[in-house]
Amino acid sequence: MHEAWTFSDYLLLVIGAILVNNILLTRFLGNCPFLGVSRKMETATGMAMAVVFVMTMAGSITWIIQEYVLIPFDLEYMQTIFFILVIAALVQLVEMFLQKSFPALYQALGIFLPLITTNCAVLGVAVINIREGYNFLQTVVFSFASAVGYGFALILFTGIREQMEVSSIPDFMKGTAIGLLTAGLISLSFFGFAGIVE
Repeated sequence: MHEAWTFSDYLLLVIGAILVNNILLTRFLGNCPFLGVSRKMETATGMAMAVVFVMTMAGSITWIIQEYVLIPFDLEYMQTIFFILVIAALVQLVEMFLQKSFPALYQALGIFLPLITTNCAVLGVAVINIREGYNFLQTVVFSFASAVGYGFALILFTGIREQMEVSSIPDFMKGTAIGLLTAGLISLSFFGFAGIVE
């Protein structure tokens, strides 16, 4: 039986997920949409909100499936299939909601919205929850904090990329090259938070 967690334990979990072990910048999961939708702040914000919803819900639902379906029926080997099905269903819900409520944002996100289904960050968080042995509340907190960390990194990167659009950059560095270099530098800066949380 695990010890009961205090408020400070949850606070450390949140800080760790957002800064120290950022799912995008220190674990390097979910880079495709990170580079794809980071040209405009509006699309980056929309993607961040979609990822927060999908990642939090996916982490919670997959934990329930793991605990009450896969483990009791000895189906742990089906974990990846079940988890991807849950994520795909949640992305479909988000897609339908955005298409109906925010058609401009839906159009702006384009192919990157359905790509949340195959976003390894979402599946990665669901698997990390199980691997770390988190209980349900810890899973919800970690999933939400990881999604916020993803959104934070995405919006930070988008702000820098928007600034680069009006900056003087050598031709050979324009586009993806400067984007990857900038992402690497941001990632290095996040490694500066290492040691805050053990």
